Amino acid sequence: MIDREIYLPEVLFEFVQHGNYVKVMAVDPITGIEIAMVGDRRAGKATLERLAIQKLKYVIRKKADEQNHR
Repeated sequence: MIDREIYLPEVLFEFVQHGNYVKVMAVDPITGIEIAMVGDRRAGKATLERLAIQKLKYVIRKKADEQNHR
């Protein structure tokens, strides 16, 4: 399997705390692709950012695959 690493030089984050959880929004400003996820408020900011980046890369990769299979 070929490693298709996605390079994200910049990611914009927004964190909104709701009780015991935090909603995290992450946007790639180059593509405009945005994801949202929910995490435990006790998790550190770095952990939530890392998880959001992983999900953002997954979505970017999936959208690229969909475009290539049309």
